[in-house]
Amino acid sequence: MKNWLSNLFHSFSIQLLVLHLKKNILFLFAWVILGMLASGYLASKLGINYLFVSPEYMGEVGVASFFILGLTFGSFTMTWNLTCYMLDAKYFPFLATLARPFSKFCINNFIIPGAFLIFYLVLTVRFQAFYELRSFPEILLNCLCFLLGIVAMSLLFAAYFSLTNKDILAYLKGRTNPPPNLTMAPAPGRRVPDIDNIKSGKGKVKVRNYLTETLRTRLVRGVGHYDSSILLRVFRQNHSNAIVAILVALLVLIVLGYLIKYPLFRIPAGASIYLLMSIFVALVGAINFWFNEWSVSAFIAIILVVNLITGFELVGYKNKAYGLRYEGQNLPAYTYDKLLDNCKTENTDIDKANTLQILENWKLRMQKSGDDKPKMVFLCVSGGGLKTAAWAMQVLQRSDSLLNGKLLSHTAMISGASGGILGMAYLRELLLRERMGEDINYYDDQYIRDISKDLLNPVAFTIVSNDLFIPWASFSIGDKVYRRDRGYVFENQLDDNTRGLLNKQLADYRIPEYNATIPMMFITPSIVNDGRRLIISPQGASYMSVAPIELSKLRDIEVDGVDFRQMFASQEADSLRFLSALRMNATYPYILPNVHLPSQPGIEVMDAGFRDNFGIKSATRFIHVFKDWITANTSGVALVQISGINKFEEIEPSDRQGLFSSIFNPLGIATKIMSLQEYEHDTNLVFLYDLLGHEMFETIRFTYRPTEENTRASMTFHLTERELKDILDAYYLPENQVSLDRLARAIE
Repeated sequence: MKNWLSNLFHSFSIQLLVLHLKKNILFLFAWVILGMLASGYLASKLGINYLFVSPEYMGEVGVASFFILGLTFGSFTMTWNLTCYMLDAKYFPFLATLARPFSKFCINNFIIPGAFLIFYLVLTVRFQAFYELRSFPEILLNCLCFLLGIVAMSLLFAAYFSLTNKDILAYLKGRTNPPPNLTMAPAPGRRVPDIDNIKSGKGKVKVRNYLTETLRTRLVRGVGHYDSSILLRVFRQNHSNAIVAILVALLVLIVLGYLIKYPLFRIPAGASIYLLMSIFVALVGAINFWFNEWSVSAFIAIILVVNLITGFELVGYKNKAYGLRYEGQNLPAYTYDKLLDNCKTENTDIDKANTLQILENWKLRMQKSGDDKPKMVFLCVSGGGLKTAAWAMQVLQRSDSLLNGKLLSHTAMISGASGGILGMAYLRELLLRERMGEDINYYDDQYIRDISKDLLNPVAFTIVSNDLFIPWASFSIGDKVYRRDRGYVFENQLDDNTRGLLNKQLADYRIPEYNATIPMMFITPSIVNDGRRLIISPQGASYMSVAPIELSKLRDIEVDGVDFRQMFASQEADSLRFLSALRMNATYPYILPNVHLPSQPGIEVMDAGFRDNFGIKSATRFIHVFKDWITANTSGVALVQISGINKFEEIEPSDRQGLFSSIFNPLGIATKIMSLQEYEHDTNLVFLYDLLGHEMFETIRFTYRPTEENTRASMTFHLTERELKDILDAYYLPENQVSLDRLARAIE
């Protein structure tokens, strides 16, 4: 028994594992990162795990997507083996005496890839069965296709190595009286001495047996009688293979990035992550091989040089809002004096007069249906990715249907953040087309399915295949040229998912809003430079940029918003692509790029949720500005808040914290941005109760509360079948039915 355990410990497979743990921690880290991503322990809120366990290709999760994922996993595994062989083969000189040494190295290096493969398959089977509600035959077929992809890629590598690699017999056959190290120069540095030291027993890794291609055990033979140069030639032939692997993977990603406009070439994002990790492992291995003890310094130097080069506009790039004009010398000044100037009384009076006419048109339309003093409804929708987009559409469709169309008829304004606004924009467009005479039933469940379709996979794929290498492909809108990046792909995929109905310019909504055919909508992304809100509306909205107060008092009250159309009028603000406005409002960090706008100095914007994730700020500001008209012409205001986030959360304890936890604990409040907004919003709502009177104002909340099975429902741009079903069922929870009854009484 003792002898058996000793033989097992000194087997090639176990000794490779030990060597990895001692010397290749960075390469093991690549497997750990992939495992954490696939399992959801890392970046789960972004939904990155879906890219691995539910890969999409051409809008479908199935045999094609799993086969492609298997191909790239096989590529990563073989690249990892190749890199480890390049760095570690010198510790196992007996390999050079074997036929097909690299093949035997890969077979014996199975423990880590094999463990990951089992781990991944368990995750996938569980996820497909529980969250995607797929049948066992479907799951089995998907897993088999994944394994088939691995086998196919392994065979491709094997064919390549059989054509390019030679074993020791091939080298010995051509030598008659070879001098030492005839064909191999001793550079770089220490390679030949290392082999000689290992041959003599210094630093040698003790291996007694290894596995062959037929999985049989063979004893290791001594190599002391071989010339070092022959051994080195056998090992070094794989160095060029490693370089080829880097270049091929890099070339594939760049080509795929250039072809992102064609859905056929948008491989599953998980596959592109495997390719990226292949490049990372091979590149780190090459740096380690060539620079030895200087490898860390070389790696840092490369990062600094790349960062410096990409800082120049000629090489780097900034994402733009499509439809705006960026060329020209007379860019608008983004200064506080300019913001004050935009809020002059003559500007705000014009915009208020325009909006008052919209309200009169809304009132006239309501009076035609028999309401002399109608209740005015404000819809405020929260952010939360596709989860909230589907939830908001579900609430509006069902409620408006049960109330015989009264809810949307009474609605004067819609505001909110990211996912919620995506859903509301789609529903509002459907409502517009129905009221313009098109044969559309905007209560159809299929439209919820539309807005729930995946957006994450094409975005993540573009990040890996295109944006990391600086986007260089371009497209044009009229005479304006822009780069293709993940912002472009996001908009195009959203356009496809919503049947092309939202592919409009901002100005296309001016007349429908003015005539009160549809509710007004304020899109309010956050400005990164100073934290102000950018107010995007087809109407003049300067009155939304500052709390209503006399101009003489503005020196005491700071301007907190920017009217987009007013600021960028000379840059053709009306031509802004409406999909770009929606994207700016939903620009979650890293997932989507911050949008840079043509001002001097330049400003960039991101997700509206960082200032107002619930749309309450816009609604309370609007009500405050037009309180006199609302009081005189309506029977009151019903503010309907549709949220994908629980309002009342459990309090997390902070006692029994360790030293390091207590150091970072004061920063914990920064992670409670949604709770902080809720507190501020409640204060504003109480202010409105006092301003309008309790009889004239009420709030009604519809909140998605996930079941225990879906407590971690995605807040990103992907929904599973179980999550979608859970969202649709949440409307019928008792608390939401109570809200429906309150809403019915409010607008009856």
